[in-house]
Amino acid sequence: MERAIGFYRDKLGIKHLFTVPPNLAFFDCDGVRLMLSLPAKPEFDHPSSILYFSVADIHKATKTLSERGVNFEEQPVFVADIGSHELWLASFRDSENNLLALMSEVPKKT
Repeated sequence: MERAIGFYRDKLGIKHLFTVPPNLAFFDCDGVRLMLSLPAKPEFDHPSSILYFSVADIHKATKTLSERGVNFEEQPVFVADIGSHELWLASFRDSENNLLALMSEVPKKT
């Protein structure tokens, strides 16, 4: 749990609110409460749902997180045209091998 707390707090820069021993940690993700916990049963240990973090500038966010030691599996990539915006994603794994991603809706250039 300490390794995961360090990753989310130090590498992703998410505010750690508190820990409930032995295996719960709570974070404030810009007003959304994130709870980390150990799997209740072995069959729940991976795969997991993908947690997406919305960022204004995906290239800048990817660079910042890379400088903090986050290893991206996929650099920012265009995924879809959603009208007036383009959807971009960049994926990485946390310290416990859970898949996470940055997401950005980039206004189209005219």
